[in-house]
Amino acid sequence: MAGTVLVGAFSAFYFFIPTFFSVAYKTDTATTTSPLVASSTQNGVLEIIVTHIQTPVAVKAIYMTACAASSAVFREKLVHIADTTEVNSIIIDIKDYSGTIAFDAVDPILKGNNGGGCRTTDLKKFLARLHEKNIYTIARITVFQDPYYAKLHPELAVLKKSDGTVWKDYKGLSFIDVSAKPYWDYIVALGKEVHAMGFDELNFDYIRFPSDGPMKDVDYSWGHGISKAEALEHFFAYLHGALSPTGAKLSADLFGMTATNNDDLNIGQVLERALPYFDYISPMVYPSHYPPLFNGWGNPNEHVYDVVHYSMSRAVERAVATTTPVLHLGAQRIGTSTPALYTKEAYAKNKLRPWLQDFNYGGIYGTTEVRAQIQATYDSGLNSWFLWDPKNLYTKEALMVE
Repeated sequence: MAGTVLVGAFSAFYFFIPTFFSVAYKTDTATTTSPLVASSTQNGVLEIIVTHIQTPVAVKAIYMTACAASSAVFREKLVHIADTTEVNSIIIDIKDYSGTIAFDAVDPILKGNNGGGCRTTDLKKFLARLHEKNIYTIARITVFQDPYYAKLHPELAVLKKSDGTVWKDYKGLSFIDVSAKPYWDYIVALGKEVHAMGFDELNFDYIRFPSDGPMKDVDYSWGHGISKAEALEHFFAYLHGALSPTGAKLSADLFGMTATNNDDLNIGQVLERALPYFDYISPMVYPSHYPPLFNGWGNPNEHVYDVVHYSMSRAVERAVATTTPVLHLGAQRIGTSTPALYTKEAYAKNKLRPWLQDFNYGGIYGTTEVRAQIQATYDSGLNSWFLWDPKNLYTKEALMVE
């Protein structure tokens, strides 16, 4: 397939993550309270009633940074989008690329996190207010990219072969070794605590090996003798076993080309190895992140509908299939054909919810481009989508008014 052929030649292009300029948020403290989400204790202290709501049949979500969530003024602009358009869900950063936990955690394994990023002092109350508006809430947790935790626990980090110190990518960010099991419990504890606060769904990003640094000097000291894809699948299975009993929905973000490639893109991500362990999978099919000539398109930014439709149609085919060329845990080989074919459980197509591009990179993404991606999602047989803009300045005109 075109994506498979191109990945070696264009991996540097595909894995490049643009650095977007920062946005300043006014950090007012929210003052609005509601009798539906708060009651008084005997001491006169407001007690927030934690609730959860069911997952909408079609999730239509926008992403909110931790800094935006910490600003009562800015976050209300995003809530207004959900109030007035088809958007019915909001994804909020709970642990971002810096490793900062965006609230004051209670669990001893989490308490004291001081990653230096934004924090929200009234997050529990904010979640209750969103639920009052029937807005579905999703906690985004950046997993293995965690420079804060790597500094505290260098023995768990991805290391440099050359001198045994902590490895960093080209942006100076460090990663935790995927096979470092003590860190798995840190992520599980965070998931349990944010679900108990009121988040309906836990969304895991950066569930992968690093890709854009001095890769020849990288050492995965915790995972010698195991493939990247297998190491990640073991983590997925652990996460599923530990968090599913909470009742939280679990979702995973994967690189967009996992929809079209059977290999692991050298980061460990394979669609068939993630499907069994999450309620939902979200390939990040941003057209700007595809290499030139992907599927024959000279500039994928000029084919936004086609990129999303092709990618998600392939993902649907793979999700519903009962056989796969991908080896995964529990798979049985079918016959002796070459190449090998393995058994696979068939999954509902709406287990897939793509991340779509609503930011200018590689081209201008306005009303036409954003709506084209949404339509491509529908035309591939799906009903849900996430919009990503790192500045949280969404193209409201691309959204249906409700």
